[in-house]
Order: sequence, then structure tokens, then C-alpha cells
Amino acid sequence: MGILLGGLIGAAFGKKLPRHIQLALPSVFGCGSVLMGIPNIVKLETMPAVVLSLIVGTLIGEAVLLERRFEQAGAFMGPRIAKLFHAESSDNQEMLVDFVSALVLFCASGTGIFGSLQSGLDGDHTILITKAILDFFTAAIFAITVGYMTAFICIPQTIIMLALFCSAKLLMPVIPDTMLNDFMACGGILIFATGLRIAKIHQFPIGSMIPAMILVMSVSAAWNTWIAPLLG
Repeated sequence: MGILLGGLIGAAFGKKLPRHIQLALPSVFGCGSVLMGIPNIVKLETMPAVVLSLIVGTLIGEAVLLERRFEQAGAFMGPRIAKLFHAESSDNQEMLVDFVSALVLFCASGTGIFGSLQSGLDGDHTILITKAILDFFTAAIFAITVGYMTAFICIPQTIIMLALFCSAKLLMPVIPDTMLNDFMACGGILIFATGLRIAKIHQFPIGSMIPAMILVMSVSAAWNTWIAPLLG
């Protein structure tokens, strides 16, 4: 809903927003994302398992060029969606590049993926609600150059989030608290890194880091079952 409303309002009225405000807002959005990650990071219980998951998960993501795959998917969809909005001319090449960036940001962000899983696992919708607020303003900024195409991104985002939410609901009955807390911490780190990326402080490979969230529960369980007892 945040993307839909933000995209429509930004396309209709965004060009009236002063340029210096357009440039300043992303840094504020990044700070908001960093703040969202901290409360989840402090839930960490098994630091070695979370760190190992981040390293191995990122290596896997980089090995299969996961972030580039997201970008390629966006590049494939961009021109086809542009046809719906009669935006095919070569003058709109920059607009299509911005659309791909927006598609990856909204649909493959650590914040959205983790927020959907957390919402399904423990019923805490805080991250999703906060993300919706950030998405509204971010979509409005993108819509200044991308136009009404920005609002279309709410469709694939909703499909992805619903799939993750339903998957998490199935896992909830069999996940111990330790595994859940380590998962929350790992997701918090991705959200923290996403904030630094949005604020252009450091270009973390968020897309390639996503496999860490798939690994962390298994690594946490293995560490606490076999390795932790040996360490005393």
C-alpha cells in the first residue's frame, strides 16, 4: 500500500518538491532502516552461528550472482511494463534504469524479506508497518523520474511478501526460541546494512546476503546441539 500511494502521489506532485529535499530524504530513510535493525540485532544468542551464516550465505549469494539476478529480472520486466505506460522512447532510458533500481530495492530488500518472515513467525508487524511508511516516501521520490510505473511495483512486492509470510506460519510451531532469536538477529543485520546502503554510506551486497537468512536457523541449531556442548 505504501508503494502504491507513494508512487501515485509522487508521479502526480513529486516534481513540485524542491531538489534539495529530494536529495536529502534518502539519507533519512537510511537512518530509519538502521534504527529498525538494531532492536533485532540485540536478540542475538549464538554469535558464531550468525556470523558464520552471514559469511557462508554471502559467499553462496555472490557465487550464484544473486544480486545480479535480481537486477536482470528487473531489467527484463522494465521495458515490458514501460509499454503499458507508453514509455518506450530512448529518452526514457534513465527512467527504466531507475525503475529497475526501485524494483530491486522494494522486492529484494532485507527489510521486506525479514519483516514478512518475522510477521509470520511471531505476529510482530512492526518492521512491515515501518517499512510501509518508508516505502511511501521512497516510492514518491522514485516516481518523480519513473512516473506511475512505480506504483506497479506493489504487485510483485505483495506476492513475494505473502509467500514469505505463509511459509513462516508453517515453520512457527517447530522453531525453538534460540533459533528464532538468531534468525531475528541475522535479519536485523541485513536491515542495518540496507540502511547504510540507502544512505549511500556503504554499498553492501544485500541481495547476495539473503541466503544467510535461509542458513541461520540450521546453523544455530547445529551449533547449539553439537559444538556448544564441546566448548563447555
